[in-house]
Amino acid sequence: MATEIMNETSQYLTFTLGGEEFALDISKVREVLDYTAITKMPKMPDYVKGVINLRGSGVPVVDLRMKLGMPETERTANSCIVIVEINLGGGLVPMGALTDTVEEVLDLDGKNIEPPPSMGSGIESSLIKGMGKKADKFIIILDIDRVLSGGETDLSFTEDIQAA
Repeated sequence: MATEIMNETSQYLTFTLGGEEFALDISKVREVLDYTAITKMPKMPDYVKGVINLRGSGVPVVDLRMKLGMPETERTANSCIVIVEINLGGGLVPMGALTDTVEEVLDLDGKNIEPPPSMGSGIESSLIKGMGKKADKFIIILDIDRVLSGGETDLSFTEDIQAA
């Protein structure tokens, strides 16, 4: 997986969670929204904040900090919902990822991306595509498909939301 990244220049949307900078492959990002009202749904995992109305469709919103084992996101003027499309059950499913802030779209050359560390980041390394180098710091490049639809996660809530 990491070797795929190493051989190309790609664009990434960067954002912060708990003071750390993260990135997503821009091809997975559909849009970035200001924080908006989230309708809570019963019997959802804690990290599922609810659904938002996106042009007439209910889109689930996941607190990305909680999903990654961090404290819950506190809403601020800079909070954003990043709408991504993840591969789930053989199709693309839109989901919202709640972030502290959205920073920029960044071009990263493959030579500036290292494989994920085997330990030490506090995040399961299988959820990380790589570590991008920007100046003197690292940016954690997430595999958003694994983060939001990994085998360790019960995403039956998407069926519940679609049925509602």
